[in-house]
Amino acid sequence: MALRRFPGRAGILTLALSRPLRGNVNQMQGSLVAGRYRLGESIGSGGMGRVWRAHDEVLHRAVAIKELTAALYVSDSERTMLLARTRAEARAAARINHSAVVTVHDVLEHDGRPWIVMELVEGRSLADAVRDEERVEPREAARIGLWVLRALRAAHAAGVLHRDVKPGNVLLGRDGRVLLTDFGIAQIDGDTAITRTGEVVGSVDYLAPERVRGHDPGPASDLWALGATLYTAVEGRSPFRRTSPLTTMQAVVEEQADEPRRAGPLAPVISALLHKDPATRPDAARAEQMLAEAAEGRRPPAAQEYVPTRAVDAHVPLPHETRPQPVPAAVPHHHQQHSNGPTAVQTPYGPAAVAPRRRVRGRMIALVVVLAALIGGGTAVVLQQGGRGGTTADPSPTPTYGATETGRTDPAGGLPEGWVRRTDPYGFSVVVPGEDWKRVVFDEATRQVDYTPDGGRHFIRIAADDSPDFDDPYEHLRDLDQQIGQRLVDYRQLSLERRVYRDRESARLEYSWTALAKDTDFPGPRRAIDQMYLSRDGVEYAIYMSAPAADWATTREQFETVLQGWREP
Repeated sequence: MALRRFPGRAGILTLALSRPLRGNVNQMQGSLVAGRYRLGESIGSGGMGRVWRAHDEVLHRAVAIKELTAALYVSDSERTMLLARTRAEARAAARINHSAVVTVHDVLEHDGRPWIVMELVEGRSLADAVRDEERVEPREAARIGLWVLRALRAAHAAGVLHRDVKPGNVLLGRDGRVLLTDFGIAQIDGDTAITRTGEVVGSVDYLAPERVRGHDPGPASDLWALGATLYTAVEGRSPFRRTSPLTTMQAVVEEQADEPRRAGPLAPVISALLHKDPATRPDAARAEQMLAEAAEGRRPPAAQEYVPTRAVDAHVPLPHETRPQPVPAAVPHHHQQHSNGPTAVQTPYGPAAVAPRRRVRGRMIALVVVLAALIGGGTAVVLQQGGRGGTTADPSPTPTYGATETGRTDPAGGLPEGWVRRTDPYGFSVVVPGEDWKRVVFDEATRQVDYTPDGGRHFIRIAADDSPDFDDPYEHLRDLDQQIGQRLVDYRQLSLERRVYRDRESARLEYSWTALAKDTDFPGPRRAIDQMYLSRDGVEYAIYMSAPAADWATTREQFETVLQGWREP
């Protein structure tokens, strides 16, 4: 169910087509349409029509023909409307000259309904790919999005809004080509509207918020739909689908999409495209640049300015503490928060604007650098990292401590006096300096957990990502160093080096900065240390510790004990 490109004027077809219709389909096979096009098998169908493989007996070539089956079941006035829409579709397609838009060869009437003849492309729709394979790998999704965006740019330049971008209207050719299909509800500048007053056309899941509100669509509305389409591609589900069209539209207008967990470097681009306010979405040129970088496995730096932020709680309180603290809006955070504990900055896959990544293996690493890393004691953000450097063997041996579920010291297992082992509900086990170190969930969705004795003045943070984007921990930390170095007052990198931790590739970053009183309960000079490594099963773990600079000699020594006592799930 698809198309192959032939020379001619650019056009399009509704190929969001699922399965061939039954009934009189077999009887129609072999029929001659308009004395020229011999129908073969039905290769797909949608709510408005059916697509046929056909043979052009004049030019002796294979073509695809779109039949508007809806015209069989409506009144004369509705049939007139459908015919007008069909002509508008062909007219819109004909105005666009781009290789990522299907070519229309002919528009005709046959058997009382309109038909569109176009190039045949062998392949399947993006919707089929998601249905068959559950989801699309992020870099491939970015490549697909890049070509769809190029088609949209060409359409917008020609004065055409698509208005129904969705996975079913993105065609994936067997030769690797990506084509945008179905301009059936396109809007052309200067044309009289052919929709009824108050009618909202398009697929509800992919309607931009401004369109749901009844505002006139613009190019930004197509970009929103592209963002929702890419979300569906990498996650295997649409971002706003609810139990009914009405609740779906309500979600589009009022709710933030659950952050994509498998989008890798594409995550911040999706976030940017899904801004509720069309004025704050990237334009097509910026979006194309970001998609091109994501397709190369790099996280687009330009995406950060579009990633929404929301200050919630700027320190890590104990359960009885509730006073919120401000967080700089420019600070990115790895995940939108859904935690039982405090959160810092709310943005999907926050490291959206960090330096380019090398290549992507999956989703972005849940690298946790505390917002203490940005604003002082105990607040966290996740930033990516990257680079190269020398290798240092980590002296931390595999721990020999005996596990204890009670939180008491375990001298028999080798724990220092006063230390206790906590077996975390997320499955890992960590040793902490005393009974007073309490667990606080920073973000349940991303398995980011803090242990702190004093509401975040001193704390340990553990993060895990089972599908990391980076395959080199040093690369991740080097990028982090570059990012926070531009944001923190008096920032100074103290060390950045490769290490070997438990026979695994690892890296460590240590740095200092001055936390400001306006940002935290714990202002003044601070220091932090962050170590990460890839486990044998591909999970990336980040172990982080921060404290006031005056206490650093003790904290630094504690960090080595934490590393020695760490146990994976």
